Amino acid sequence: MTPRKSISLLIAEDDEDDRMLTRKAFENNSLISRIMFVGNGEELMDYLYRHGVYADRSLYPWPDLILLDLNMPRKNGREALKEIKEDAELRRTPVIILTTSKEQEDIVRSYDLGVNSYITKPVTFEGLVRVLQEMSNYWFDIVQLPETDY
Repeated sequence: MTPRKSISLLIAEDDEDDRMLTRKAFENNSLISRIMFVGNGEELMDYLYRHGVYADRSLYPWPDLILLDLNMPRKNGREALKEIKEDAELRRTPVIILTTSKEQEDIVRSYDLGVNSYITKPVTFEGLVRVLQEMSNYWFDIVQLPETDY
C-alpha cells in the first residue's frame, strides 16, 4: 500500500468537548497530519475565503476534507454547506456532515444541498474512533480526490 499523503482536515464544530474528543479520536489512530478547528459557519467561510486571520496559507492550509456540524451559532452548517456548494472553487472540497442529528429532514436537506456524506456521531469514544478510522480510510485511501491549488 502506498503511504498516505499529508492530510489537512478542517472541522467546523462549536462544542469544545466534541472538538477535544474528535481530535483525540484522530490522534488515537494517527489518521490526519493536520487538524484545524473553527467554531461556526462564519469562521468556516472566512477560513475558506482566506479572510482576516485565515489569510496566511502556511498557517491555515487548504483542507483536503471538511467535517461540518449542522447546529452552530452565527451561521449554521446548512447555510455554510449551501455557500460552499454554490461556489465553483469551494465545491470540489468534500464536505462531510458529522452531527448528532438522525432526523430524516436533516439528512435529506444536507444531501439536497450537496453534502458528500452524512455521519451521525456515535455516542461512545470507541465508536467515534471506529467511525473516523473508516471515514479516513475511505476518503484518503480509496477515493480519488482532485488536487487543489488554493
